[in-house]
Amino acid sequence: MNYAEPPLISPPSTAQRLADAIDHARRALLARQQPDGHWCFELEADCTIPAEYILMMHYMDEIDAGLQERLARYLRAKQEAGDGWAQYHGGAMDLSGSIKAYYALKLAGDSADAPHMQRARRAILAAGGAAKGNVFTRIALAQFGQLPWRGVPFLPVEIVLFPRWFPICLEKVSCWSRAVMVPLTMLCTAKPQARNPSGIGIAELFVTPPDEERDYFVKTGFINRAFLALDWIGRRAEPLIPPAIRRRAMKKAESWFIERLNGDSGLGAIFPAMVNAYEAMDMLGYPPGHPDRAICLKAIQRLLVERPDGSAYCQPCLSPVWDTAWSAVALMTAGGDGSEDAVQKVVDWLLPRQILHLKGDWSVQVPELAPGGWAFQYANDYYPDTDDTAVVVALFERLDRKRPDPRLREAMRRAADWLVGMQSEGGAFAAFDVNNTHHYLNLIPFADHGALLDPPTEDVTARVVLALGLLGRESDQPALAAAIAYLQRVQQADGSWWGRWGTNYLYGTWSVLGALGLAGQDMSQPWIRKAVNWLETKQNADGGWGETNDTYLDPSLAGSFGGLSTPYSTAWALLGLMAAGEVHGDAVARGAAWLLAQQHKGDEHDGLWDHPSYTAPGFPRMFYLRYHGYNAYFPLWALARYRQLTAH
Repeated sequence: MNYAEPPLISPPSTAQRLADAIDHARRALLARQQPDGHWCFELEADCTIPAEYILMMHYMDEIDAGLQERLARYLRAKQEAGDGWAQYHGGAMDLSGSIKAYYALKLAGDSADAPHMQRARRAILAAGGAAKGNVFTRIALAQFGQLPWRGVPFLPVEIVLFPRWFPICLEKVSCWSRAVMVPLTMLCTAKPQARNPSGIGIAELFVTPPDEERDYFVKTGFINRAFLALDWIGRRAEPLIPPAIRRRAMKKAESWFIERLNGDSGLGAIFPAMVNAYEAMDMLGYPPGHPDRAICLKAIQRLLVERPDGSAYCQPCLSPVWDTAWSAVALMTAGGDGSEDAVQKVVDWLLPRQILHLKGDWSVQVPELAPGGWAFQYANDYYPDTDDTAVVVALFERLDRKRPDPRLREAMRRAADWLVGMQSEGGAFAAFDVNNTHHYLNLIPFADHGALLDPPTEDVTARVVLALGLLGRESDQPALAAAIAYLQRVQQADGSWWGRWGTNYLYGTWSVLGALGLAGQDMSQPWIRKAVNWLETKQNADGGWGETNDTYLDPSLAGSFGGLSTPYSTAWALLGLMAAGEVHGDAVARGAAWLLAQQHKGDEHDGLWDHPSYTAPGFPRMFYLRYHGYNAYFPLWALARYRQLTAH
């Protein structure tokens, strides 16, 4: 994608200009706070999710024609990459997402002969056709009778019965994989067919007729081929499974996901798991009026976003705890009228959401550990995460230091104990589980997305270091030292850190530098200065920073977006540099100037910033996200911190 060369921006001329910008952004952020004290910005994924919503309506024959047209309008507007659909703004065409978007539009009534459909079809066929879609795409097509079930991996429901010592079992995969897989195993075992009331198919997207296709699976490496051999054996042995065992497995799977339905926040609080559960309940005979089926549908519908232009899309999940904690940090730093009251409302909203009553799936690995975390979403009691928990702890620590509050201290104690107990081997932290590192599972036929696991990562480890470092508890020092040693060990050769949950090396490097500073590290150490130097060398000519999601495919692009700067990346770089003591450096002054120049005035983003790029991977190389809040609270926080540090 080509971008015009941006103009050079001069450093801020006066403190008043900075103060006015901060006040403008602060008031804009306050205006977006919900009455009960929280924030929840839009969380946009690629077109796969709205396309799957249309597919779901046709699978169930529960078609809302008006909603379908609004979703289709969104899909048409997003067709851009090589005449197909990309995983993120400016990215290359994604075959699997394009197959689903094409099918969804055809189900919605678009003619296969329409120019936009012809362009999409040519692009899909040139990329290998529908037979080359990923596993989830092929499962959806099998459900609609568009390809034979032999074209998808063997995924028997009996997996839910496998013991923990077995090479493949639920406890060895990530929490999101469990939530998606359990109802999906039921569907793949029973093989119910979509109702598809219009009888629409996509035979035109196959290079070879699907019944004749013999190459549905990628065959690479010994382990992958061994798993494919087991897949072949499993299919042929399936008729030998005793009916009693199958009934037992079906019952256990049903009980498992019904127990975790999670009210109107949904199974796992993520769209794919909710849809699988909804379709599984239909297969099991739950009538539309059944409370469990009704609440599941409500959770799915809660993810819809209606846009002013008459289009609509579906979010993959909601991010209120994450958005609220970071917004509060930004407001605390900015100060000003209304900020203190707003942050107090945040406390009152967050405190009751600490998960203290339930040991979720994480407890399988650490059964003696008491709960104490927060989830990412409104509710997700089985799946709190260390990242959100660490940010909330850091927020509470700052508040308690300013105005001591026994409620905050108790919440922090419970949370910090839980965080330390979630440390994996080697000193690192993952988002949801402990030692979820059975990497061979990413080679099974079902895992062609490569995201079956939740291994420890640099950015999450850094966030826990930040929280524990702020608290300064003596009992946490061994865990803290091990985590810092891990961060030093996994630093990239150029000085940066990889970012699992944000794009990418800029996010990871900011996360680590910010954490090390608050953990009391000497920021003049050579390995830390190497990271500072990396950030400075990645600054664009206009003073900002930017990074493409292409870095997950090509690490040589780390810290680069072809010269394009983005508000959230610039904020991360500034926060990282300031944490390392570079507040008076030229790079920080120029970065702050860029943010001042890019602040919106007098439009729908008035007082804040905006950019269409995607800010994070859901799963690197497969699924990406655009956190709309990242262009609101991170730039405000960076400018407010800049003012704080230059005022003395």
